Amino acid sequence: MNNMSAPFGVIEEPGKFSIQQRPEPVAAPDGWVLVDICAVGLCGTDYHIFEGKHPFLQYPRVIGHELSGRIAEDTAGWRKGDLVVINPYLACGACHACRRGKPNCCENIEVLGVHRDGGLTTRLSVPGGNLIAAEGLSAQQAAMVEFLAIGAHAVQRSGVTAEDKVLVTGAGPIGLGAALFARLKGAGVSLLDLDSKRLNLAKERFGLTDCYSDIATALEDNEGYDAVFDATGHKGAIEAGFCLVAHGGSYVLVSVVKEDITFSDPEFHKREMRLIGSRNALSGDFDWVMSAIRDGSIDTDALCSEVLRLKDLPDRFAGLSADRSGIIKVIVELET
Repeated sequence: MNNMSAPFGVIEEPGKFSIQQRPEPVAAPDGWVLVDICAVGLCGTDYHIFEGKHPFLQYPRVIGHELSGRIAEDTAGWRKGDLVVINPYLACGACHACRRGKPNCCENIEVLGVHRDGGLTTRLSVPGGNLIAAEGLSAQQAAMVEFLAIGAHAVQRSGVTAEDKVLVTGAGPIGLGAALFARLKGAGVSLLDLDSKRLNLAKERFGLTDCYSDIATALEDNEGYDAVFDATGHKGAIEAGFCLVAHGGSYVLVSVVKEDITFSDPEFHKREMRLIGSRNALSGDFDWVMSAIRDGSIDTDALCSEVLRLKDLPDRFAGLSADRSGIIKVIVELET
C-alpha cells in the first residue's frame, strides 16, 4: 500500500479551492508513465470550474491540464529527468473520431483536470502516448504549450492565409494564442475586447495594435473579416460576432458555453459563411507551438504574468478568478 502522500490542488465545489493530501502514485499501469510535475498553467477552464460554469465537470476535481514534467524513472523510450509536455486529452483510440485521426474530439475523451483529476500535484501517471519531448524548452515554457496549441489548432482549422483579414474576439490567453498564430500565417490580425487592460497588454507585449473595444468601431470602413475567432466564452458575444464575418468568410468558435447559440439563418446563408467548431488540439499543433517557441516566434516571457507556488493558491485563487483582466498566464511551479 502506498503510504506516501502529496499535495493536490482541488476545487471541492464552486467557489472553494483547497490543497488536500492524497496518496501519490508509485507505479504506473502498462503503457502509462510516472511524471514528476514541474509547472502548471492556470487556464480559463480552471477559473470556469471554480465559478461553476464548466459544462462537462463533476466536483470535487483536481485541476491542472497545462502541464510540464520530468520523467520519474527510466522507462521504454524515456530517461529519468527528461522534460516533457503532457498532452492532457486522453482519447479512447476506437471511436469514429479517433479512427479518423481526430482524437481531440474523441467521443469518449477524458481531459485531465476536467473529466478526470488533473496535474496540479507533484506526480502524475500519464499514458506514454500523451508525452511529448520538450528539448530546448524550459519547464515554464513547456507548461504554456497546451493553451497555445488550442489557438494554433483553431488557426489551422480556419485555413487562414496571408491574404486574409482576421478578427479575434476575446483577448485572453486563448484569443491571444489564436491571434499570434494567425499572424504567423501572415494574416492581418485585429482584436476585439471590452476590456482595455487586455487590449493594452496585447499592444504593449505583442505589437497587436489594431484593437477595438466595440463592434461598431471594428466594422467601421470595413466589409467584415475573412475569419473571426471567438474566444470570449460569452453567449451574447458569440451571437453578436456573426455580423463581423465578411461574405464568404469563416466564424471559428474556440470558446464553449453552456447555453444554446442562435443566429439569423438569412444572414448566415447570404454570406455563405462557414461555421467551424474548434476543440482542443492535435499533435501537429503541439509541434507547431514548440517550434515557434524554440525559434523565438512566440515570446513566452511576454505571456507569463506571474509565477506562484502551490502553497500560494488557497489565498490567491479566488482573487485571480475574480479579476483576470490584467493577467495573461499565471504559472504554478512545483519543481523543487
